[in-house]
Amino acid sequence: MTKLALLTHIIFASILFFISSTICMLIIKKMQVIDIPNHRSAHDTPTPTSGGIAIVATFIIGIISVYIAGDSTMIRKDYFVGFSLSAIFIAGIALYDDLRKKPLIFKLLSQLTGVFVVMVFGLILRELSLPGIGKIQLGFWGYVITFFWIMGLTNAYNFMDGIDGLAGGTAVITSLFFSVICFQQGSNFVYIICYPLIAGSFGFFLFNFPKAKLFMGDVGSTFLGFTFAIIAIIAALYDHSHTSFFVMPLLLFNFIYDTSFTFICRLIGKENVTKAHKRHLYQLFHRLGYSHMFVSCFHFAVCIVQGIGAFIMVDIQGSKRALVFIPFLIFQILYSSLIIKKAKKAKLI
Repeated sequence: MTKLALLTHIIFASILFFISSTICMLIIKKMQVIDIPNHRSAHDTPTPTSGGIAIVATFIIGIISVYIAGDSTMIRKDYFVGFSLSAIFIAGIALYDDLRKKPLIFKLLSQLTGVFVVMVFGLILRELSLPGIGKIQLGFWGYVITFFWIMGLTNAYNFMDGIDGLAGGTAVITSLFFSVICFQQGSNFVYIICYPLIAGSFGFFLFNFPKAKLFMGDVGSTFLGFTFAIIAIIAALYDHSHTSFFVMPLLLFNFIYDTSFTFICRLIGKENVTKAHKRHLYQLFHRLGYSHMFVSCFHFAVCIVQGIGAFIMVDIQGSKRALVFIPFLIFQILYSSLIIKKAKKAKLI
């Protein structure tokens, strides 16, 4: 990349950051969408919500800019349209839900529609490289895996948005690492499309941490989870070069593990998994007496180490890349065991 191109990208990101932070200030001052604390809340004062509008608006401005000026980075038009329409649709429906508080079935049907749009436009995970097996063509199972990957990450990110800074800070770190890795690997579209995600999330993050003046809302968390899931597929199979699909699951492994672990524990305990709760590992961590700032910074550190692991992984050839997950899985098992043990002792569960 030339110095002029780098400077152009920095200016692009700076403008997007300014837009995001400005929208956040306007939401705080003008919008009357307030999150009132309840028995599940980790906050104790009414706080403006739907700050994710700033992230989504920044993203929309960013993709329009890429479409107009980014000919050399563009993916196929049908893939671009499918990605853009589905992400904006998911954000729009989530905003409507933030405002109207619709039932769970409404959320699920809207997410199913978003995934359907993605698949109709051909963004499907068609192959994977697995340890000991190598590259395999997924065929019909590609649709199944794509469905569960997008739905799973969309909801995992939404569920992890429960304390100050956690979802916003993780979005900044994840987007930054993914952008650099995609640039190194030659996935130019995803590299440049990460700029709106970095700038939008960082502009919001400044108002959400360490003490939240503004919450993200479903419009932000659902949108981020959905978008991260899609760009992982695009980078792996549909960009100019192929970046390993496993990069994104590793970058967000702490979110994926927390959500999966909690879901399985509730299933085993025969709980109603559709009912709201405060049993996520990060929630128990906070309820043990640790501040929002401490718990979020712990996860930020984990995200950074996962990012370093992702850099290591892409330098490993073939199907052995997936083995990089092992030390992170061991860490999460130890972490969850410690949190559960302390939570039981404190009679939180």
